[in-house]
Amino acid sequence: MEKFTKELRDNYSIEIVQSIEDVVRNSDAILLESVDGAVHYKQLKEIIAWKKPVFVDKPFSLNTKEAKKMVELANRFGTPLMSSSALRYSESLTRILQTSEKGEIIGADCFGPMDLNQAGYFWYGIHAVEMLFTILGQGAKSVKTVKTVDHDVLTAVWKDGRIGTVRGNRKGNNQFGAVIHFEKGSEYVNADLDIKPYYASLLEQIMIFFTDENTRVPLEETTEIIRFLEAATESSFSGEEIII
Repeated sequence: MEKFTKELRDNYSIEIVQSIEDVVRNSDAILLESVDGAVHYKQLKEIIAWKKPVFVDKPFSLNTKEAKKMVELANRFGTPLMSSSALRYSESLTRILQTSEKGEIIGADCFGPMDLNQAGYFWYGIHAVEMLFTILGQGAKSVKTVKTVDHDVLTAVWKDGRIGTVRGNRKGNNQFGAVIHFEKGSEYVNADLDIKPYYASLLEQIMIFFTDENTRVPLEETTEIIRFLEAATESSFSGEEIII
C-alpha cells in the first residue's frame, strides 16, 4: 500500500489526505474502493451526508442487514449510490442481451473462478452472480449450493419458475462467461473475448452515473444480490436449499 501511495503521489500528482472527510470535501464524486466489503457501511456513514454520488466497489456489503442500512442511508439523504461488478458490462453479454432475436430468456448458466482463500462467494463469486442477475433480473426465490474442494455449483430458482446456475472452480480456469437460454435457442457469452476490457465498460457507466446521478443498477437488485450470496454461502455449509 505504501508503494502504491507513493507512486500516485509522486508520479501522478495525486494529493494524499489523512481522512475520508478530507477526501469528500475536495471531491465531486466518490469511488469507495476499499477491498474489504465489511468496512463499506462504516465508511459510507462518513460520506453519505455530503450528497455527492458514491460508487461502492464490489462487494457492496458482506451481509444483507448492512446492505439494507446502506440503501436506507442513501434514501434518507438523497445521495446517489451505485455498486456493480465489471462483468455486468461485458461487451459480449451486453451485445447478446440487446441483439438476440431468439425470444424471451428462459434461463442462464454462468461461470467463473472462485477465490482460493476466502470462504463464501462475495469476492470472486459475485462476478458470475452479477452476470446471472443481469440476464434474469430480480426475483430469485431460493438457492442451493453443491460444493467440493475445487468446485461450486449454485442453483437458483426464480419466482417465475426460471432456473439459473453459477459454476465456480478453483482449478485455475479464470474465464468468465455464460450460456443464455432463450425460447428459440441458446447463446454463448465469453467475457474474455471482449475487445474493450469489461472494467473499462464499467468505468464508462460510473462516469455517466457521476454526471447524471442516476444509478445504473437498482439498489433493490444490489441488495438482492447480497442476500443471494449470503444464502448461497449458508447453503454451502448446510447443504440445504435456502430461501432468498
